[in-house]
Amino acid sequence: MAAAVVEAGDEAMHVALFPFLAFGHISPFAQLARSLVAVGGVRVTFLSAAANVARVEAMLPADGTAVVAALHLPRVPGLPVGAESTAEVDADGAELLKLALDGTRPQVEALLARLRPDVVLFDFATPWVADVARQLGARAAHFSVFTAVTSAYLTVPARRRLHHGAASCPTVDDLATAPVGFPPSSSLATVPTYQAADFTYMFTSFHGMPSAYDRVAACDKASDVLVFKTCAEMEGPYIEYIATQYDKPILVTGPLVPEPPHGELEERWATWLSSFPDNAVVFASFGSETFLPTAAATELLLGLEATGRPFVAVLNFPRSVDAEAELKKCMAPGFEERVKGRGVVHSGWVQQQHILRHRSVGCYVNHAGFSSVVEGLVAGCRLVLLPMKSDQFFNAALLARELRVGTEVARRDGDGWFGHDAVRDAVNAAFAGAGGGDDDERKWREFLTDDAVQRRFVEEFVRELRKLVL
Repeated sequence: MAAAVVEAGDEAMHVALFPFLAFGHISPFAQLARSLVAVGGVRVTFLSAAANVARVEAMLPADGTAVVAALHLPRVPGLPVGAESTAEVDADGAELLKLALDGTRPQVEALLARLRPDVVLFDFATPWVADVARQLGARAAHFSVFTAVTSAYLTVPARRRLHHGAASCPTVDDLATAPVGFPPSSSLATVPTYQAADFTYMFTSFHGMPSAYDRVAACDKASDVLVFKTCAEMEGPYIEYIATQYDKPILVTGPLVPEPPHGELEERWATWLSSFPDNAVVFASFGSETFLPTAAATELLLGLEATGRPFVAVLNFPRSVDAEAELKKCMAPGFEERVKGRGVVHSGWVQQQHILRHRSVGCYVNHAGFSSVVEGLVAGCRLVLLPMKSDQFFNAALLARELRVGTEVARRDGDGWFGHDAVRDAVNAAFAGAGGGDDDERKWREFLTDDAVQRRFVEEFVRELRKLVL
């Protein structure tokens, strides 16, 4: 059964995976690795910096079908010694990690020459991988961990044509409007000013390097095939639009639903959550690498307090700061005393999937990171969406306005500001069944938890990869 996508006598296809050094990218690549080896007939080599190897290995099957190859980052001025993922650096350090990855090219060339993979799936930061793969006779695939709508709006060739060639950088006004040919049925034909201003990052060069947009465009141009972590059921019009922009195959892996968590919820959390009725608790968390400004975090906490509901809020901060001190700054005078017994504010890692699946948790306030949203939907939580940057804005709009499975927190158009009343109103609306209501949430939950459907996506993806390498 496991080898359903493999013809008799076929050897296992060898796939190399090379994500950017951010766990928001590494995790989807690891999910893809698990899915590929689960359908059979595929073995995987996963490339990452040496300091990440143990953590990546913990994400992969233990049966040897997926192994990790360590890369040693060269020294880059300004990059802290030992920093090998974005979790360990600030925003400027994340840009320097791209330079460090560029410096691994000789290692990657030697490694791939020894391994001889059939296909290499790589991330946006390293377009040169396509040239390395091609010289070895391997197929090169740019695997985007972002939703198709994000790519359709920001990185297709029509976006560059919209602002008159490679030498020019789009203005905020340019980025407030979708590129030519963008699906007319979309709720994202235009975006608010604060979002368009955020998108200018994509076209900004740091340290003399190509911009993120230029790296993506180079990846797309050099690849034999483009791969997206989505499906037609969720993003059909955007996938079709992307296909019109490129003269090459467009493949999808499906949404790559995370596996159920292993083990049990820590006793301290289980005891506290179990003291409340079913579906009563609001869980707010923004991932390990999305940091709310202090004023925004304060409004979030005051909004959760104003709901009158029990809540757990997880706020994380860059490693360079004192998390406990920053947490204190986020709490308004008297806040801790007022919410004592019904509100917990925490910084650091938590067992998110376990918490979301606890019977007392009924609502999930989050940053609209797509993997997080899927975890919340699968767990049966109502979603409140508070995106803070780039792709998260597109995810929130896709989910709330088109798939109808979440409630967006109202924001001011000019600067994106939200107040505590907007948080309170969004949470209350989610509990009241605003947005799509129970029917749409049930529909998408059943879709995401249908193992046969999700497996078919990956089987079809593997079949298409095999056609490319024959």
